[in-house]
Amino acid sequence: MGQRKRLSAEKIKDSKKGISFAILKSCPTSPRKMRLVADTIRGKNVDHALTVLKFSQKEASKKLEKLLLSALSNWQSKNENNDIEDAQLFIKEIRVDSAGMLKRLRPAPQGRAHRIRKRSNHVTLVLGSKSIIEN
Repeated sequence: MGQRKRLSAEKIKDSKKGISFAILKSCPTSPRKMRLVADTIRGKNVDHALTVLKFSQKEASKKLEKLLLSALSNWQSKNENNDIEDAQLFIKEIRVDSAGMLKRLRPAPQGRAHRIRKRSNHVTLVLGSKSIIEN
């Protein structure tokens, strides 16, 4: 039984050879604003996505650019023998999920209070390779 689990774990590890990922947790930007930027780079080539993020005016683009560079670094550490240009990396998946909310009160007229919700998000970025690399 233990040997079967080990073999299936090795198969999963081999199937994930070409992909790498990076996760950004508790980013203090609303998920809606982050998704606007994430949608512009979804499915794009890594070089093109870095260019789009570098010249974007949005605050979220700076955070996603740093996350993409981290995912590239993770791919390089996993595939030390291979070249990034030969791998033809692209953004296979980018997911923006809602995280915890900070709740604050703002004074309102006639002694009332309005609730302010400061939203944050989690971003998961997965890189895939278009060319199958064999060692």
